[in-house]
Amino acid sequence: MSWSKEEKESPRGYHHGNLKEALLRAALELIAQKGPAGFTFAEAARWAGVSPAAPYRHFRDRDELLASVALRGFQQFEAALKRAWNDGRPETLDALDRLGKAYLQFARAEPAYYSAMFEAGVPLATSPELREAGERAFAVLRGAAETLCAQMPLQGRPPALMVALHIWAMAHGIASLFGRGDAARRALPISPEELLEANVLIYLRGLGVEEAPNKPSA
Repeated sequence: MSWSKEEKESPRGYHHGNLKEALLRAALELIAQKGPAGFTFAEAARWAGVSPAAPYRHFRDRDELLASVALRGFQQFEAALKRAWNDGRPETLDALDRLGKAYLQFARAEPAYYSAMFEAGVPLATSPELREAGERAFAVLRGAAETLCAQMPLQGRPPALMVALHIWAMAHGIASLFGRGDAARRALPISPEELLEANVLIYLRGLGVEEAPNKPSA
């Protein structure tokens, strides 16, 4: 079979001249169909409608392609979390609730990006840019935890990093199990948002937060 015939049969023929973008889109669609471990570098090339050697013009190997997809996902993820948090306005707990919902919404709306970000197994040591993008996204949650903790009494105040990690673990677990936008989503008798809200409220109550910390008592 000649490559020209393969190109005609490609689901996403490469015609526009932006090879890197075509490969990123191909990888994203293949992740959506098969998961981050379910396709080869050559298959991504074929899906994009180019020769098997063409991807090497932009990517060292399949891991670098996946890292680039994950990088783009983390950039969009960070932007979504920042919009939701909105510097904690108008009230910290309300903003924290929006932040959690934005986390779940991203996993539901962008399951392929979410898989590339958290399930591709790309070594972060090989991609400092990807590691930094992940840290910037987490920094939004850490900043929210710092704002929350700063409003608690100094005596018994928990470390903000611990709080951020705990809330992250809750949000990520619920998103991965119940809030996905793909076939891996599990059934749940309530919405993922309701489950996360309940978990966070129970957790914060355990820390002594009975109401929004920036609301004066009646």
